[in-house]
Amino acid sequence: MKRGFGSDNHSGISPEIFKAIADANTDHALAYGDDEWCARTEALFRDCFGPQAKVYFVFNGTGANVLSIDAMCRSHEAVVCAETAHINVDECGAPQRVVGCRLLTVDTPDGKLTPELVKTRLHGFGFEHHSQPRAISITQSTELGTLYTLGEIRALADLAHSYNMFLHMDGARLANAAVSLNCSFKEMTTDLGVDCLSFGGTKNGLLMGESCVILNPTLDIDMKYRRKQMTQLCSKMRFMAAQFEAYLTTDLWRRNAEHSNAMAQLLYREVCALGVKVMYPVQVNSVFVQLPADIWHALQKEYFFYDWDEASNVVRWMCSFDTTEDDIRNFVAALKRLLS
Repeated sequence: MKRGFGSDNHSGISPEIFKAIADANTDHALAYGDDEWCARTEALFRDCFGPQAKVYFVFNGTGANVLSIDAMCRSHEAVVCAETAHINVDECGAPQRVVGCRLLTVDTPDGKLTPELVKTRLHGFGFEHHSQPRAISITQSTELGTLYTLGEIRALADLAHSYNMFLHMDGARLANAAVSLNCSFKEMTTDLGVDCLSFGGTKNGLLMGESCVILNPTLDIDMKYRRKQMTQLCSKMRFMAAQFEAYLTTDLWRRNAEHSNAMAQLLYREVCALGVKVMYPVQVNSVFVQLPADIWHALQKEYFFYDWDEASNVVRWMCSFDTTEDDIRNFVAALKRLLS
């Protein structure tokens, strides 16, 4: 299969992650997280996010998001999120089915919530006929590849807390955001008042496994039982923990994210030279462009990628930790040929 630009989930696994899994594959170890790998990795998460941080490993991003929402909300409550948010568009209704809560979506021009936009959904408090707003959920980086500044995150956390609400961050691509903003994970989350985090690695070189990180200790209530009920408890959890241990101790997260971000910048420069319209700022590892329908349909016959907004002829190109400059230049050459 020719390497495409459909998703950073399409890439393989970092060799360092394979080695960590193999190294953990020795003898027997206690199951369900009672092993030395989990103990070490839980300490690493405390180093990264602060001494109060509690990590719960899960199988996938949907599990991390739904477990996070379940920590914050009950079935009569609601989460304010962007219309484009993954929890709204790509979770197949999992938050609503599993938690039973409501999503209050907001249309945004760039995938980012603002306090002013969120306030349009903050009403009906104490009115028994309305779902009660209980949390705000943001994605860093957003589904449009844009980034919240540290000040913007702080403003949303302050707003949430002023209404006795919580702030959740979907960090499936948190590493890409941290590299772009030149900050640590803690500076982008705990220090700004984020209460709960979905922290991912699959899109940045891990085999599998995401995590729900509770940053506000008041939310750490019966979480091990909630995770079990959501079928997200892994028996051989040492193999999840071993991946995150390698990911966080060797700066692998940074190297992989720096590379995928750099490849997106190269792709951006190359397509701009062709006069292609780029729809959003290229801040992480995604490039959104507008092309004539016949061009992107023809290009999809050679390379796999997703259309984003078919009505507007907007498509999305994702770069990965193993995308090469040759991948970019061959892809751009194919596009140039079709445009000519």
